[in-house]
Amino acid sequence: MEFLQSYFNLLIVGICVVIGYVWTTLTVEDDKSRRFIPLVMAVIGMILACIDARGVSLEIILSGSVSGLASTGCYEAFKQLILKPKWIEEKSEER
Repeated sequence: MEFLQSYFNLLIVGICVVIGYVWTTLTVEDDKSRRFIPLVMAVIGMILACIDARGVSLEIILSGSVSGLASTGCYEAFKQLILKPKWIEEKSEER
């Protein structure tokens, strides 16, 4: 895991989190396009990394794809920890 940590670019992670959040907000839960979010974030991460580095190499592509995929995990963690979890809503409805 330490190997991949050196490839995180927080700027790319942040941009991809925002794009993923907007995508999930604008689509309904049953939308089949949501299953492509990790793939799209990896590709967007690669493109942003190449723009940021002003070049293309395998290391830059790996950095971008790892950062893009990390954004999907960050979004899920944000959704589970920061936003009101479902189990809290269920307990308040029972009362």
